[in-house]
Formats: sequence, C-alpha cells, structure tokens
Amino acid sequence: MSSLDDTALLPALTRIAEALERLAPPPAAAPDLSAADAFVWHPAQEGRPARLAPVPRVAAVEIGLLQGVERQKSLLLENTRRFARGLPANNAMLWGARGMGKSSLVKAAHAAANAEGGGGRSGALALIEIQREDIRTLPELLNLLRQSPRRCLVFCDDLSFEREDQDYKALKSVLDGGIEGRPANVLFYATSNRRHLMPRDMIENERSTAINPGEAVEEKVSLSDRFGLWIGFHNADQQTFFAMVEGYAAALGLEIAPEDLRRAAVEWSVTRGGRSGRVAWQFILDLAGRLGVAIPA
Repeated sequence: MSSLDDTALLPALTRIAEALERLAPPPAAAPDLSAADAFVWHPAQEGRPARLAPVPRVAAVEIGLLQGVERQKSLLLENTRRFARGLPANNAMLWGARGMGKSSLVKAAHAAANAEGGGGRSGALALIEIQREDIRTLPELLNLLRQSPRRCLVFCDDLSFEREDQDYKALKSVLDGGIEGRPANVLFYATSNRRHLMPRDMIENERSTAINPGEAVEEKVSLSDRFGLWIGFHNADQQTFFAMVEGYAAALGLEIAPEDLRRAAVEWSVTRGGRSGRVAWQFILDLAGRLGVAIPA
C-alpha cells in the first residue's frame, strides 16, 4: 500500500477509534464508602447496576463476650488491627465446628479495630459482605474497591464449593493469582465448616478415580492454602460451655445463682444435643426471658 493510501485511511481510522471510545462504557467510579462502616455487595442483575448497600447497624457481639475462643480472638484481632493501621496482614480462613462464633468473631474484630482507630482515625475499616452465590463477581467488586481510599474487609460467610462448581477459580485468582493481584486496601475473610472448602467424600472420590491421585484435587484443595491465616474452631467442652453462659449472664446482669445457672445450662445443652457458642446464646435468651430481663438490641 502506498503512502498516499495510508494518508487517506488515517482520518477514517481516527473517526472509527473516536466512535468506539464514545460507545465504550465510562470507567467505574470509586464507590462512596463514607456512608457506613459496613456494606452488602449486590452484583449487577436484570438491568440493575452493581451496588454496595450500606448497613446502618451491624448485628455484632462485643468481642469481650466471645468466650472459649481466646486464641482465635487474639489471632484475628491482631491481624485486623495491623490491616487497619496500614501494616501487612493476611487473608483469613475461619473453619471448624458449627455455632462456635466464627462469623461473630469476624464482625466483632472489625468493630473492635474500628473503635480503637487505625491510620490515625476511628472507623478506618469498611466491612463488605459478599454472598456465597456471588463469589464469581468478586473480581468485579475488587476492581471497584481498588479505587477507594478506605481499607476494606471483604467477608464471605459459610463458604464452600461442591462438585462441578467453578466459582472457586474466581476466589483463587483473587487471593494471590492474576496479573492485577489483590488490591492493597482489601483483605478477604471467610468462614467455613470445611477446612478445604469442599466435602470430604468429593476429595476421596476424585482421588480414588484419578490416574494421579495426588494431583486430582490439588487445584481445589490448594485454594485453602492461599489463606495466610488459618484459624480452627472446635466443639466446646463442658467447662468452656459454662464459661460462655457465665460470661453472657454477667454481661447482661442476669441474677441467678452460679449452680442454678450451670444446672439449667446443662439441661438446655442436652435438649439441643450439643454445646457451642450458639447454643449458649440461645440458652441465655431463654433465661433472660424467664427472668424478665430485656436484652439491648
């Protein structure tokens, strides 16, 4: 092609490029995270744009009320404090027994770190909840948060993956893969009843039918390895259960003799078939109702 032809095509190519630029959607604006300390992520659907819905009041338990998980509290709170101060911190996986306060601890650690102040001001951290079914949109959420000056804890409760579930790839690439990487102002916390985020029978089945059992589930199991901080929760023994109910009773000012409190707590746990932080709190709710004591909202 001659130089004359090149000169003739240049204006046309310029007009095409300008037209395409006008048709392209504008870059997403940085979200306004000043409206609240917590938000719920709603991805785009049915013509509605993605949004972060502010939560005026988080349903959180004061961290001092969480009994029987002292080591877990210490680990997560220290990690959260560091992040609030702008220091290096790890993504955290809280796994283990049901009802032992995993999600309560995440919300309590966020509230405690905010109350103490980070980066020279209180309320330094925004807690952003993402639902399990929306994990595939996590890269989109992080691209929005990347533009925000505020530090953000992205939290997914009860995270797990089933057979043929490909959503784990979005989380895996976000944790420490991908060319963009995790934004410096974002940390990811998740809770799960499964240590490796997938059912044991699925792991065993894939190992037994694979040519190379060691590699059969490596991609999925390695997802949990990408959390720098693993915090395990185990079923409560009786003494821990007593510490939980006694801590709640003292904090709420319930007037009952210690031996009567323990006797009633044992009876309640037997009817529920187990001991946990959730069972302890449900017992305290029932006891407060019988004693005519109102619990602050």
